[in-house]
Amino acid sequence: MKILEHGTLSIVDRYFIAELAKVFAAIMATLVLIMTSMLFLRTLEQVDVGALASDAMLRFLYLQILRDLSSLLPPAFFLAALVTLGRMARDSELIAFAAVGFGPVSVYRSLLLFALPLALLTAWLALVMQPAASLEIQQIKALAEQKATQAAGLQAGRFYQQDDGRITFYASELSDDKRFRAIFIQDRRQSPTRIVLGETAEYRSQGAGLGSGSDSDNGQGPGRAVILEQGRRYDGDAGRHDYAIGDFERYTYFLPDEEAGAEQRQRLSSMPTAELIGASKLMLRAELGHRLAAPFSVLALALLAIPLTTLSPRQRSGGRMFLALLAYFAFFNLQGLAKNWMESGLTPPWLGMLWYQVLIIALVYLALVPGSFWSRRHRGRLWRRLGSRAGDQPSG
Repeated sequence: MKILEHGTLSIVDRYFIAELAKVFAAIMATLVLIMTSMLFLRTLEQVDVGALASDAMLRFLYLQILRDLSSLLPPAFFLAALVTLGRMARDSELIAFAAVGFGPVSVYRSLLLFALPLALLTAWLALVMQPAASLEIQQIKALAEQKATQAAGLQAGRFYQQDDGRITFYASELSDDKRFRAIFIQDRRQSPTRIVLGETAEYRSQGAGLGSGSDSDNGQGPGRAVILEQGRRYDGDAGRHDYAIGDFERYTYFLPDEEAGAEQRQRLSSMPTAELIGASKLMLRAELGHRLAAPFSVLALALLAIPLTTLSPRQRSGGRMFLALLAYFAFFNLQGLAKNWMESGLTPPWLGMLWYQVLIIALVYLALVPGSFWSRRHRGRLWRRLGSRAGDQPSG
C-alpha cells in the first residue's frame, strides 16, 4: 500500500528491521560477553603458568575475540530472527501485516535487507580479519615460547608451558651459572603422560654436545634440550596403576626446535585468503570453504527462519520449535564435519564445502510441506473429489 511507503523502505520494513536489530544486539552482546569471559580466564591461566607475557594479555585477548567474532554472527542472527518473528506472531502482528498486503514474501524481503549487510560484515571478518588475527596470535605464542625456553629468561618458582601447553617445566631454584635445581617436567605430547624429576639440570642448544651420555628415548633429534642429573622418570596416566618408574643419573630431554619448525607454525587459519583462492590442495580448499561458510550461513539461515516460525498464535509451535533446534544444531555440526570430510577426501572436491547448507534448507522445507497451506488445500480438493465420486456410485 502506498500509505506505507516512505522512500525505499516501507514503514513496516523499518519497523521489522528495528525490532530485529534490537534482539540481535541483545543476543550478540550476551554471546560476546560469555565468549570474552571464557577467553579471559584461559588467558589468565596462560599468564599464570608463564606461557604468555602479562603485558601482552589484553592484546592477546582482543585478537582472540576478533578471530572468533565471525563464528558468532550467524547463530546470533538466526536466534534473533526466530525470537522476533515468534514475538510478532504471538502478538498477531504478522496477521495484521498480512491484512495490509505485507505477507510472507514481504517478510522475506525485510529479513534479507537486514541479512545482506550482516553477511558482508561477516565476510570481511572471516576472510580478512580472522587470518590476520590468527597470524598475530601465533606470533605472540611463538615469542612467549621462545622466551620460556631461554635460560636467561627463566625464573625460579614459576611454571612455564610450550607446545600449546603440552609441555610444562618448573624449577625451584636457578643458580648464577644458569643451572636449575629441583626440576619438574611434564610431557603430554604422547600417551602415556611422562613426568621427569631431577635434582639438577642445565639448558643447552644445538651444537652444544647434546646426546653425549644421554638416557633420553623421547624420539627427538638434536636441538634445544634440558639435561637433567640424578632423577626419576614416571610414564603413566593419572588414575591408572600401570606406571613405569625408572631412575637415571643423566637424562637429556629434547624440546621442540622452534626455528627449524618456523614454516610448520604457519597454520592454515593464518594464511591470507588471497593465497587460498585457486589452490589445488584439498586442505587449502577446505579452509577457504570454511571461511566462506560464515557469510553464506547468514543468508541460508534467513531462508530457514520464516518457515520455522509459527505465523498464527492459534497454531501449535512445539513441532516447529523442535525442528528449529534440530536444524540449528545440524547446521553448525555439519559445518565442521564438511571441512573434515573434504580434507580427508570423503566428499568429492567438486561438491565443495557449502553442500550442507543446501541440504538443511531442503530437508526443512520438505518437513514443513505436509502442514503448509498449499498442501492442506490440495488434500482438501483431493478428498472432495474422492467424496463426490463415491457419492455418484449407485448404492447396492
